[in-house]
Amino acid sequence: MSSATPRPPRPPARLPLAGALRLGRPSDIWFKPALSVVAAVAPPNLTLLALDRLDLAMYTMAGSLCALYAHNRPYAARARALAWVVLGMTGGLAVALLAASLTANAVVLVTVGALLAAVQKALCDATRVGPPGNVVLTFISSATLFMPQTPGQIPGHLALALAAGAWAWLIGMAPGRVRPHGPERRATAQALDAAAAYAAAHHPGDSAGTPAAGPAGTGDGHARTRAAAAAAVHAAWQTLLWARDSEPRRALQRLLVRAEVALAAPADSAPARLRAWARQLRGTGTVPRPDDLVDDDELLGLDATLAVGQPPLWRRIGPLTPLAVRTALGCALAGYVALALGIGRPYWALVTAASLYQANVTLTWSRGLQRVVGNLVGVLAYAALVPVAHLHQAALVLVCLALNFGAEALISRNYWLGSVCVTPMALLITEFARHQDAGELITERVVDTLVGALVGFAAAVAVTNRRAGDRLGQALTAAERAREDVALLLAESQQQPRPRSAPDALEPARRSLAAALVHLRATADAAAGEWWQRALPEERVMAVEQAGHRTLAATARRQKLLARTAVRDTSTEAEATRP
Repeated sequence: MSSATPRPPRPPARLPLAGALRLGRPSDIWFKPALSVVAAVAPPNLTLLALDRLDLAMYTMAGSLCALYAHNRPYAARARALAWVVLGMTGGLAVALLAASLTANAVVLVTVGALLAAVQKALCDATRVGPPGNVVLTFISSATLFMPQTPGQIPGHLALALAAGAWAWLIGMAPGRVRPHGPERRATAQALDAAAAYAAAHHPGDSAGTPAAGPAGTGDGHARTRAAAAAAVHAAWQTLLWARDSEPRRALQRLLVRAEVALAAPADSAPARLRAWARQLRGTGTVPRPDDLVDDDELLGLDATLAVGQPPLWRRIGPLTPLAVRTALGCALAGYVALALGIGRPYWALVTAASLYQANVTLTWSRGLQRVVGNLVGVLAYAALVPVAHLHQAALVLVCLALNFGAEALISRNYWLGSVCVTPMALLITEFARHQDAGELITERVVDTLVGALVGFAAAVAVTNRRAGDRLGQALTAAERAREDVALLLAESQQQPRPRSAPDALEPARRSLAAALVHLRATADAAAGEWWQRALPEERVMAVEQAGHRTLAATARRQKLLARTAVRDTSTEAEATRP
């Protein structure tokens, strides 16, 4: 049989060029990290300016930049995440300062920086801390490795970082006083919009929707829209998992149920209504309540599925081992090459390499291209801004604040566009302690960028991720088992005309199937971008996805029938008890 015949490894995928640089839509909340970082950085830097101690700004920025994190999390979870980010940032800074105080050997310092970068990458990906991920942590720890240090100075410098980190924590939590359920509302709105886009493919007459790709909305475009909608709904459920139980959260759960119904049975859904709910959620009014669902929590067993926890951290770090090895190797080699070329700041090459590594080699290539283009344009921006920054130290601080805002405002459209602001900011930060020669900085930055990108990408190619195919097989098996479980419960519920507990039993299994399909698609995409893998079971992936979504659609129809039966029975009992 052909399935038993060994097939050669797949050759490298075609590397994107123009597509990697194409601008996307800005994030819905682009202004939040942009304003937060300015509010977090400005007071410490202006205070140091008044004290004529801008040479200490790198230590306060270590804490201030923590304000960039966790903007997608509900405030209770954000408080915990920001606290861990501040502690992680301070921990990396402590290791870097200790190493800098013990040795001036550049090779040893680069090695320490590479190992720190690998640990930071693995932990950020395993905990899913979100943007900006490990890059900011690695920038701070790598830069401070090459700052002259004595052991006696370390406690004071760490205290500055912790104080600025505490201020950043307050900045990150401040919006919760005005809009306490904002993150949950935004996540639900995004899920509703994504479900509406998918449902619109089955409603050719919907003016706001996109036409179906063939009969019944088939084709690659249809599959991508369905996968995007499923991922958005799954992400919204994860956001609600982080939120505290409250009436607004329960109301958002009801809306997410409607998004899931639209995903499972798009032909029976109204895209315009889903979009209207999304618009209302982005406003400041109360959470809308669907009028066609009665007692959702009881009928669909939501509370039972919200109790499912995450795997332990060590299990999440295990699959990231190849990525961590790539990071350590690529960062170390980039730093060593920069040293061999006589570059005075090898940590720039190290940070460039650390910024590249994504879920697979193809995405790593795209990030490398974006980094190079953004940095090259960024050095031109630095050349234009440096005369203004050299007018006075106050001008230097203000220009850096403006670049902080610009970087966060633009980076959600494309990484290279944000790098246009990050690059001159990084160059100007080196001038907090003393003025630098602009031409020398530009030359070193360009060389370090090219070295970091080329060596970092070579390390990604050299360290193959053979486990990607194994994880895809495991994801396929998990999705098939989850579908079988749902199908069995569905068959049992159909044999009983009025099963009282069927919704509670069926809903957790249905949610597990939906999550398994999202995980399968993400795993398949990650494996498809790796080089020199054995041939992937693409046909099996497609068959499992199609069968899973058909089962979800059947489950949605059955749950709707059970809900109507329960409502009718309740009305009948109420009529019977009337005198």
